[in-house]
Amino acid sequence: MPSMRRLALLCALLIIFDQVTKSWALSALDGGRTIDIIWTLRFALGFNSGMAFSQGEGLGVVIGLVAVVVVAVMWRSMMKATSSMTAYGFSFIIGGALGNVVDRLFRQDKWMRGHVVDFIDLQWWPVFNVADSAIFIGASLLVLGLYLEYRAEKAPEVNHES
Repeated sequence: MPSMRRLALLCALLIIFDQVTKSWALSALDGGRTIDIIWTLRFALGFNSGMAFSQGEGLGVVIGLVAVVVVAVMWRSMMKATSSMTAYGFSFIIGGALGNVVDRLFRQDKWMRGHVVDFIDLQWWPVFNVADSAIFIGASLLVLGLYLEYRAEKAPEVNHES
């Protein structure tokens, strides 16, 4: 099991990486500029005042407060995780959620009224950011980790007789 210090460091690094990439996007993609990377992947600046897939537009304060509560619950769950995979899953989700909460807190002139900065554009999927990617990776790790834990619990014990 990873230490709580390591998990907290991972959360912090995800938040920092997310914020650095968003700052880069704000300056490099200003004025509608896009940067084509490969195939349909490009960087194009977007803003979201709602949540995933632009649902809940204008509910940033509520979404931000709910995210903070969810992070607190997940932090507690992370401390009780029984496998490395689930612990890292929680850590990725927490880091990603807090990365987007930082946008809501500080990217506008009023507290909790900011829009989340999005810039990774596949052109066939809603535009997203590093924090969103971390949440997806964390959720995938969490589901896989919980499934493996369940399977290990339910596996019949092999009776070894001499």
